[in-house]
Amino acid sequence: MSDSKTVPTPVVERMREHDAWNPLWDELYDWDPAWTEQFMATAMQPWLSGVLEPKFVELLAIAVDASATHMYAPGVRRHIRTALRLGATRAEILEVLKLTTLVGIHACNVGVPILAEEIDSRQQRGDGG
Repeated sequence: MSDSKTVPTPVVERMREHDAWNPLWDELYDWDPAWTEQFMATAMQPWLSGVLEPKFVELLAIAVDASATHMYAPGVRRHIRTALRLGATRAEILEVLKLTTLVGIHACNVGVPILAEEIDSRQQRGDGG
């Protein structure tokens, strides 16, 4: 376990100040503040680099937090509020959410053909289906 008082963590502190810190990360931070700081510094690059327009970064963050693999409602709410404040329209945010749902369709792309194969296999063996 690392001592969080001996490791400077300016990115983490900035995230906390700007309500961008997820409390679920507290224990990770307590266990290894240096690694957490490095990870967060990398993760925050889209916001800190200035390469992408802030509104666009927020739209991307909405997509990530709303995706089927993440589904983090507090983040979705925070990023929608920020995107609106930065000038995003309801239509832009809705389009991001529509695009995000496409991630979930991949479960059908994988699962439906397997289901069809298994049903065919059962029917060929006479197991029903």
